[in-house]
Amino acid sequence: MSELDATDLRILTVLQKEGRVTNAELSERVNLSPSACHRRVQRLEEDGYIAAYVALLDARKMGRPTTVFVEITLQGQADELLEAFEKAVKRVPDVLECHLMAGTADYLLKILARDTEDFARIHRQYLTRLPGVAQMHSSFALRTVFQTTAISV
Repeated sequence: MSELDATDLRILTVLQKEGRVTNAELSERVNLSPSACHRRVQRLEEDGYIAAYVALLDARKMGRPTTVFVEITLQGQADELLEAFEKAVKRVPDVLECHLMAGTADYLLKILARDTEDFARIHRQYLTRLPGVAQMHSSFALRTVFQTTAISV
């Protein structure tokens, strides 16, 4: 991977907030010619700095206003158990994020649900069937104070 310079960082800053910006507008905003800007964006993609382009959906408008964080403690730490859990949790359609943690819980899941009844269904249908689970603690977010996908550059 190549080193990032100030222009690369400006490109990444703009693209994180406005992924649909045209190359012409991006090149103007970062003070490059359109062809030079396009080459840099391609290099940033090839080098893996830009992992994907996505549309971020509004959870409320999609009927999923309830955010639940679930801490999961496994029965052990054997590689086979961790791998089995991770493989299975990837198949749970309502899980947005799964993080292997240091601390009291082994994993932290972020789940979006319609309401508490929908979360009860997710819990019953999927979470209780995950391999190796010893304990689960669920916390419901009362309100999202702020949320971003932008990494500080």
